[in-house]
Amino acid sequence: MVIKIPPQVNRALEILHSKGHSAYVVGGAVRDALMGKNPDDWDITTSALPEETLDAFADYRTIETGLKHGTVTVIIDGESLETTTYRIEKGYSDNRHPDKVEFTDRIEDDLSRRDFTVNAIAYSTVSGFADPFGGQDDIKNEIIRCVGDADKRFGEDALRILRALRFSAVLGFEIEKETAESIHRNYRLLENISAERIFVELSKLLCGKDAGRILRDYEDVIFFILPELAPMKNCCQNHERHIYDVWGHTVAAVENIEPIPELRFAMLLHDSGKPKCKTTDKNGVDHFYSHGKISQKLTNDILIRLKTSVKFRNHVCSLVEFHDFLPDKISKKTYKKYIGKLGMDVVKQLFSIRSADVRAQNPKFHSESLRENEIGLNILNEIEDEAACFSISDLTVSGKDLAAIGIKPSPEMGKILETLLDEVMDEKIENTKQALLERASQLK
Repeated sequence: MVIKIPPQVNRALEILHSKGHSAYVVGGAVRDALMGKNPDDWDITTSALPEETLDAFADYRTIETGLKHGTVTVIIDGESLETTTYRIEKGYSDNRHPDKVEFTDRIEDDLSRRDFTVNAIAYSTVSGFADPFGGQDDIKNEIIRCVGDADKRFGEDALRILRALRFSAVLGFEIEKETAESIHRNYRLLENISAERIFVELSKLLCGKDAGRILRDYEDVIFFILPELAPMKNCCQNHERHIYDVWGHTVAAVENIEPIPELRFAMLLHDSGKPKCKTTDKNGVDHFYSHGKISQKLTNDILIRLKTSVKFRNHVCSLVEFHDFLPDKISKKTYKKYIGKLGMDVVKQLFSIRSADVRAQNPKFHSESLRENEIGLNILNEIEDEAACFSISDLTVSGKDLAAIGIKPSPEMGKILETLLDEVMDEKIENTKQALLERASQLK
């Protein structure tokens, strides 16, 4: 098989070969190309030492990205290509980074330090494939397998544990037995990995097509990095609308939502507060009053710990807090208040959240609950068609306008503006400047 390589990458390989060095494209780009995908990020590995790479590309712009580790970035026709010398890594005292790097002239040595066989394949336009660990067969058989000894690989870099789960979820590949057993033995090494890196890998994992399988099969790993979720396991929901415990319902809900990070995180965390507020009535029926607010607090704490952006955290927290709304019972005015507080996009997403939540419950009630969703969506569509007023900033009058008729900036002005907004949303008054100023004068 011949891999189609972009012209800039091909040019870089030709230059290195012309200088007497061996050179290959390597890693994820080769894996994706073998799977019929179009890679957009190509890495090159070469026998050339860093100074020899700089010399070979003297006619091109280069960046000394990490000479100590053998990496030079070469710019060819606007394309940035990371070019790294074959290397051997030794000692990983922090379970993340090598203590020592040595250069080698053997591609096999370089491939032996890599994480998984599917990522330890190199391709040269001169000598073809270098695949000493059977990565091509594992791609065909859809298997994630560590290169060599799995315990050693995970001990070198504990982030590989989450990477294995992420690749399995995203690619739909099974994790090979010895690799899987090693993950279950070594997941506590993840305590040495930064929160930021955990969040990145977890986000990709959750958006994978097989995220549900990974959450079920590797719940020990998930509960280690998100211990707040562990109480959901075996937390029964003795209620006619539920057929799973809280964790089983959560995993099913994740599977039923679009693969967008905010939505997947919201479904993962939406019922996290249920174990804290579970009550059982005299008939043996379980209830979880106010679990939305408790889940929102847990979600906020988790996302702060994972060091997500404030925007991401607030978005997910809003979806979690209001996920249990009753779409057919909400008035048009209340919808407008939701929109004013959360924004139209988030309110629309609440319907997706509720749909995923419903589909993870007793199928007997699916049709009824989804009809309720449709009723609410129809109300929302009416509001959107009306170009309705949702917040004080949408009013046709401002504080300056009220000041001009003698209402000074004060708490009173704020209360008047809120009253005007309420009356416009209730359709008691038109959102026109004249009508609002007349009403403001009456309120004064």
